[in-house]
Amino acid sequence: MNAQERILARIREALTVPAPKPGSHGPGHDHGGPITPAFSFQGRPVHVARAWLPPGGSTPEEQLTRFAAASAELKTDFRCVDSEAEAHAQLRQIAEAEGWKRVASHRSALTEPATTALGRPTLFTDGGYAPDDLEVCDAGITTCDVLVAQTGSLVVNSRTSGGRALSVLPPHHVVLARRDQLVCDLTAAFQRVEALHGQNWPSMISLVTGPSRTGDIERILVLGAHGPKKLTVLMW
Repeated sequence: MNAQERILARIREALTVPAPKPGSHGPGHDHGGPITPAFSFQGRPVHVARAWLPPGGSTPEEQLTRFAAASAELKTDFRCVDSEAEAHAQLRQIAEAEGWKRVASHRSALTEPATTALGRPTLFTDGGYAPDDLEVCDAGITTCDVLVAQTGSLVVNSRTSGGRALSVLPPHHVVLARRDQLVCDLTAAFQRVEALHGQNWPSMISLVTGPSRTGDIERILVLGAHGPKKLTVLMW
């Protein structure tokens, strides 16, 4: 028996072993027995995962503190302000400091007032655009579905965040959000996304966890490897 035959034989052997049913993993759960979770997401128990995932906070104040700490670790520029007007002022300060000449965004209740207050030429991606026009924009300004205190992540999607490219092509991604969009953990985040979209899910959902990075080469962290080099979150 040569090497190829041995590998194929091992694969055939592995395929004879039944895989655990969804939700049956964990101590005390056999492969076929029923379980009774405290609550579930789309029929799947969540208490098992929450036992080993990092805490996200049980109160809004704890969640805000955890999100801020995670953002700092991820090198996300997180700014929690008191009002929408203050968020617009912060956005103008960033634009002036970085010398933005043109930005890209999408039409929503949060982004349109912000881009108007910013006073820069704006490419809106909702009605179609040329990729070359988006590539020369200094920043992409989007909303998000939800913010995750547990991991410092943002959940964006192709339908409510201006398409697939807006959050990844410009070198600076700015996210505008309200405090009531912050949830404790990933389970709550997907529950919120399901509540927002029901059975009509977008074609792309992405978890943005800090600016783009890689550490593949000699374990040296490089930002902006395959997406925005900077990520700013303005919340009010």
